Amino acid sequence: MSRRTTNDVPGLVEKARSGDARSVARLISLVEDASPVLREVMKSLAPYAGAARADGGAHIIGITGAPGVGKSTSTSALVGALRAQDKRVGVLAVDPSSPFSGGALLGDRIRMQDHALDSEVYIRSMASRGHLGGLSWAAPQALRVLDAAGCDVILVETVGVGQSEVEIASMADTTLVLLAPGMGDGIQAAKAGILEIGDLYVINKADRDGADTVRRELRGMLGLAQRPEGAWMPEIVKTVAMTGEGVDDVVTAIGHHLAHLTSSGELAERRVRRAREEIEAIAVTRLRERWGDVHAHTALDSLAAEVVAGTSDPYTAADALLESYRD
Repeated sequence: MSRRTTNDVPGLVEKARSGDARSVARLISLVEDASPVLREVMKSLAPYAGAARADGGAHIIGITGAPGVGKSTSTSALVGALRAQDKRVGVLAVDPSSPFSGGALLGDRIRMQDHALDSEVYIRSMASRGHLGGLSWAAPQALRVLDAAGCDVILVETVGVGQSEVEIASMADTTLVLLAPGMGDGIQAAKAGILEIGDLYVINKADRDGADTVRRELRGMLGLAQRPEGAWMPEIVKTVAMTGEGVDDVVTAIGHHLAHLTSSGELAERRVRRAREEIEAIAVTRLRERWGDVHAHTALDSLAAEVVAGTSDPYTAADALLESYRD
């Protein structure tokens, strides 16, 4: 399949921009497979994504939280609320990798069947492939595909691996942290890294006992944080995603945060920072690929032996290694 489609990247990009779901799927597959034409794909997409779009690009919303808080159900409910506003929605659901195939387990697609026939909703499950940050390494490029395909909003649902999911904050414009009553006491909540990166906190399963307690503890924790003047104060919303209760309030709060980002100039700052990190990641990956060469591996072993012997130090060795890659 990929061999047949990689010969016409401009054609795939054009079809994806017109909303052809199959072309979007093929482009994301090229990203996931690290195809030899990936560089051409990204170059072709650049004029149609982000600030290059007349509307400023898709609003990327990260959804994170511990397993069991209802991330997939909440994501599905948000899709419905956004579609009611006539938004084109993309969903990037990062599933745990299958231990047999390495592919995504597709659990999120199973939960989002209500939107399967909607041509204005594109749902893609991606395998985390062991990446500890809760996101696939290919996620930034996949987001660019969905952005160029004309999505107004892109929801990124992470694996749910706990504290290491803070990576989502660097990838999203708005980060939603989901919690639920009975998922831990206030002290544990204050210690969890994911509670330090939320722009909006959603207490799901709010029909259970303890929802008001969680809200009170969250308010107390957020009140202790030192924020510069004019900084965004995260909102707290209670929902019951299974019934849709409170979901419209979440969409309203997301709109408030986007307005703040735009008026303060923080939206542009976040996107530049995101692009910088993506560039850095690609550059580091290329260096590591070079280190895989036989010659480079031998040179690295030699430098490592010098460090162990005490005839060199790690910084000098690193400088020597980088010097060897200069053109």
